[in-house]
Amino acid sequence: MRVGVGADHAGFRYKERVKDWLRQRGHEVVDFGTDSEKAVDYPLYVRPVARAVASGEIERGLVFGGSGNGEAIVANRVPGVRCAYCWNEVSARLGREHNDANMIALGERLVDLETTLRIVDIFVNTPFQGGRHRQRIRLIDEVDQREDPA
Repeated sequence: MRVGVGADHAGFRYKERVKDWLRQRGHEVVDFGTDSEKAVDYPLYVRPVARAVASGEIERGLVFGGSGNGEAIVANRVPGVRCAYCWNEVSARLGREHNDANMIALGERLVDLETTLRIVDIFVNTPFQGGRHRQRIRLIDEVDQREDPA
């Protein structure tokens, strides 16, 4: 799977660890930055990941910050992106099964690395259930199309 990653300074360490973890499991990883723990503005690194997911350039996106909240907000402003904010295995599983999440946001200051790796594993390996959830995704996508100023 082709996976994009992005982070601000507060999520940099986890981005680097997850990037290595994904590559060890055979995934292709596209890194959208940042490249250090020097303070940066997270939208500059999250939005390119979200746009790449929306365009189909990458299949899934992972974004990291201190809490993950801002990263999820930025990603979800891009039409076609469904970014789940994940803090445990259940949130990751349901994000994929019920919401067909194509991105997740994680907080390095809030979730330990071991849990983060389990979340990522679930995110890349759990299929969308479809069924009754497909109609909900269609409704989300319709709103994106109606409200996209472009």
